[in-house]
Amino acid sequence: MSLASELKVPSHTSTKILASQAANINNNLIIQPLHLEISLRNRRVTLYRGKNRIKSYPIAVGRQNWETPIGNFRVRTMLENPTWINPFTGKAIPGGDPENPLGKYWIGFWTNGKNWVGFHGTPNPDSVGKAASHGCIRMYNNDVRELFYQVNMGTPVTVVR
Repeated sequence: MSLASELKVPSHTSTKILASQAANINNNLIIQPLHLEISLRNRRVTLYRGKNRIKSYPIAVGRQNWETPIGNFRVRTMLENPTWINPFTGKAIPGGDPENPLGKYWIGFWTNGKNWVGFHGTPNPDSVGKAASHGCIRMYNNDVRELFYQVNMGTPVTVVR
């Protein structure tokens, strides 16, 4: 079915007007995809729908020698109450344990096959706004919960300086 027949456009309507109307209709009806942009310099992650900024959140980023990777990625894992594995000892701390530094939500977007980088909460809210993590994006617990319920597997994540 053509767009003209779906819109019930009279046959005498010019093609030029129809193209303009179609562009406006498409912009209003097609839901643009979400994507995230992390600014390491500004220590913020911004959620976009298409080109429209939805919300920006303060973050902590990787500290020296544990820098957050730069590039284009996609959300690869999403977990509630994630288990944390200490990168030095290999000791696992289960989700929900007060000693678990990940909080209640994990949004993973990078891995080298052994280590992961992602968004998570923190029991140390004073670290947000600093270069303090092992490469991960620390967020206030309420912010990462909000973000968790907005993004999906496959959501693009861009990390820039």
